[in-house]
Amino acid sequence: MPTLVWIELQKLFCRSRSYIAFIAIGLIVGVIEWGLRLEGHQVLELLMQNLQEAFLFQGNLLNGYLVTYLVLNSLWLHVPILIALVTGDLVSGEAQAGTMRLLLTRPVGRLRLLTAKYLAGLLYTALVVAFLAVTSWGMGRLCFGTGDLIVFYQTMNIVPEAELPWRFAAAFAYGALSMGVVASLAFFCSTLANHSLGPIITTVAILIGCTIVSTFEVGMFRTVQPFLFTTYLSKWQGFFAFDVQGEDMGLAIGILVGHMAVFFGGAAGVFLRKDWTT
Repeated sequence: MPTLVWIELQKLFCRSRSYIAFIAIGLIVGVIEWGLRLEGHQVLELLMQNLQEAFLFQGNLLNGYLVTYLVLNSLWLHVPILIALVTGDLVSGEAQAGTMRLLLTRPVGRLRLLTAKYLAGLLYTALVVAFLAVTSWGMGRLCFGTGDLIVFYQTMNIVPEAELPWRFAAAFAYGALSMGVVASLAFFCSTLANHSLGPIITTVAILIGCTIVSTFEVGMFRTVQPFLFTTYLSKWQGFFAFDVQGEDMGLAIGILVGHMAVFFGGAAGVFLRKDWTT
């Protein structure tokens, strides 16, 4: 299995579209941090204007940790699309190119082949999130230094600098898991089609639709929201609460893992039954 996964990773990175996510993230993070470098202090003073009348703030408030937190909030809207652009092509791209029939003639079981492709997609997703972490945190610390983090999650929280490394590590790990659900959805859609564009568009459409349902606090939507994975994509913010609710975070992680299992199970069911010779 490790050899199959390595082969699938090599095939994945031979495609030019696999590098779009890294280039886009690098450019967007650079633009955001450049803008904050120019206008960040003015924006921060405007946001903290009312609080400064009641609290005395000292130290470097506009630091690398705050920049990383802001980048996380702004980029999770775009990262799922970048993930779907690649993982939605893992199976359908082979079918469109006509190489799937050749792969299935080799003495490798269908389930092993599908699992290798799926694991390669998850590893790619983890690499994208890791690249986001390195660029946002590294560039932020280099350009803005360090300090305590002020976040507005449920209420205003001041997180000491000593606690920030493990909180950010947990947030990025959770982010990788949530993006793994997106990759699993795109992978499932990829097994349903013989062309690359369809699964990518379908995944993005599902993401937009589910996000709308997860966002609007309407009576009929509230009953559905706990079952949608998009409801839990932004739960990484819970790691920056004053008291991290381990039970709630564990439930969110369990739901995301459950969605991944359902999507992969659906993909396996389709792939094992589908006639790839046509």
